Amino acid sequence: QQPWRRARVAMLPAWVPGAAVGVISLYLVQRLLFPYFWADLRYLLRVLRYGLRVEAYRLRGRVVTVLDKFVRLAQRQPRKAFFIYEGEVHTYGDVDRRSNRVAQVFLRHGGLQKGDTVALLMGNEPDFIHVWFGLAKLGCVVAFLNFNVRSRSLLHCLSSCEPKILVVGADLLGTLEEILPDLRKDVSVWIMTKASALPSVHTLLDKIEAASEDSVPADRRSAKSLKSSALYIFTSGTTGLPKAAFISHMQVLKGSAGLWAFGATSEDIIYITLPLYHSAASLLGIGGCIELGATCVLRKKFSASQFWNDCRKYNVTVIQYIGELCRYLCNQPVKEGEKNHKVRLAIGNGVRNDVWREFLDRFGSVKICEFYGATEGNICFMNHTGKIGSVGRTNFFYKLFFPFDLIKYDFQKDEPVRDKHGWCEKVKKGEAGLLISRVNAKNPFFGYAGNKRHTEKKLLCDVFKKGDLYFNTGDLMIQDQENFLYFWDRIGDTFRWKGENVATTEVSDVMVMLDFIQEANVYGVCVPAHEGKAGMASLILKENTTLDLEQMYKQVITYLPSYACPLFLRVQQRMEMTGTFKQQKFHLVDEGFNPSTITDPLYFLDRSKQAYVSLTKEVHERILSGQMKL
Repeated sequence: QQPWRRARVAMLPAWVPGAAVGVISLYLVQRLLFPYFWADLRYLLRVLRYGLRVEAYRLRGRVVTVLDKFVRLAQRQPRKAFFIYEGEVHTYGDVDRRSNRVAQVFLRHGGLQKGDTVALLMGNEPDFIHVWFGLAKLGCVVAFLNFNVRSRSLLHCLSSCEPKILVVGADLLGTLEEILPDLRKDVSVWIMTKASALPSVHTLLDKIEAASEDSVPADRRSAKSLKSSALYIFTSGTTGLPKAAFISHMQVLKGSAGLWAFGATSEDIIYITLPLYHSAASLLGIGGCIELGATCVLRKKFSASQFWNDCRKYNVTVIQYIGELCRYLCNQPVKEGEKNHKVRLAIGNGVRNDVWREFLDRFGSVKICEFYGATEGNICFMNHTGKIGSVGRTNFFYKLFFPFDLIKYDFQKDEPVRDKHGWCEKVKKGEAGLLISRVNAKNPFFGYAGNKRHTEKKLLCDVFKKGDLYFNTGDLMIQDQENFLYFWDRIGDTFRWKGENVATTEVSDVMVMLDFIQEANVYGVCVPAHEGKAGMASLILKENTTLDLEQMYKQVITYLPSYACPLFLRVQQRMEMTGTFKQQKFHLVDEGFNPSTITDPLYFLDRSKQAYVSLTKEVHERILSGQMKL
């Protein structure tokens, strides 16, 4: 047999061995120089496939929204579970019928026209989704209000989106009572109860139960363009009070494609513990379920102790997270069988490298799908390779479709660096730079409602050439040699804590309302083993006054969301200013809250005592060691 085999080899064409060597060489070169080529290509093809599908609808003269997809699913799979809440199953058909009832109530009693805005102040509950979908079926723009925001800030949110109706959940009537005397009289208020003791307030629950389940005409919900408004989602952005970001139907579609882009399917069960007023829960979570035709488990509020029990109980396969959520899970006492679950994907943003590694070690082979995207922005990154710490990857083809750059930023002047010709300068790989994304017809920036100045301030003009326009994300990023992107920090007057953006001007405005505060300079400081930055305020007292810690505590607790209350106070004699007469934060951030190095009086918000207490060296050590809960 040996001669026969040699004859067979000899019969092969002369080019075959050379071709084989060439293919093997190309493979080795690709693995060495372009190790992520195939992963990038697969991801890019998925993005293109979705984009072509949307474009095909447009060319056929059809504008298909996420709500249209839901209505089709309710007809196609009416008995399939859409979401599960506190053990109760709500099918696609159930949600469709109850949202029809909501639409019928407002069609009959609300006097709403197509395009009117309705504000929604509700927690995570089934009727949040029913009211949202019912109003959307009438062609209304729904404004999601953050239920942590209260008093003056909440009134600001309502005035900026100018709703005709405000719908309030039964568990938020206390918040409503705070603002009712100052609420504009042309805003009709509806509450999710059957009876009301409040004057001029309508009840909704009784009317929903009596309403018809008939669907309203489809032309009421039809959108003229994917660029028309679908929602307002509030974001603190980089300055000031919360701003109402225009969310177009196109942005809702893009958000809803996130789970699919990461590989989720119709068979998956998604666990949503984030608040529905947040785009991650509403667009990526609820919208993502609709895109897939899948099922989600909705929880009223995140619970670290019940998280994995819920995952096992409901056979959850996909979870959503923010960085803090992962840390809370890792901080739970170790239990047996922690890897005994079916979760395969974790999708979210803001998780630290050390927490990422600990999460994987402790809870098993879950693929962490980190992404980056501002609520109102026109740029998004997705870490489809699972590289620890990265928010995503870029390459030549990605930048063709979604052009962006990282530019030099002057931390002292708090503005982008410009050369002698007035142009911005790009940073080198490995350097931190401000992320900006080009605004054009395919990647528009829709801006904010209420005040045009807020929209204008988010745009950078004449960046690299005359007439070009870029969206300023307010985020500093680093791009490494392999084109992975990493979040570095936020700029300006915002920091992130407990998964929320905290606008420093909003906090300082609340503090200076006190008659003994002359000036308040609010900034974020790093706390070891915690994501984001904790709030700290440098205070200047008025002449002949003293710091009333009890009054200070009542003020911040009453008028600020819990995540925005400053954890640390520093009393100074004079406020440092920049050359342009802005409050200097740079050195204060560097100095932090260490009583060993700071001679000014320092105080700490001790929630267990419901008071600000003196920040001693002992308290400082307990904070750093994790014994003091923040």
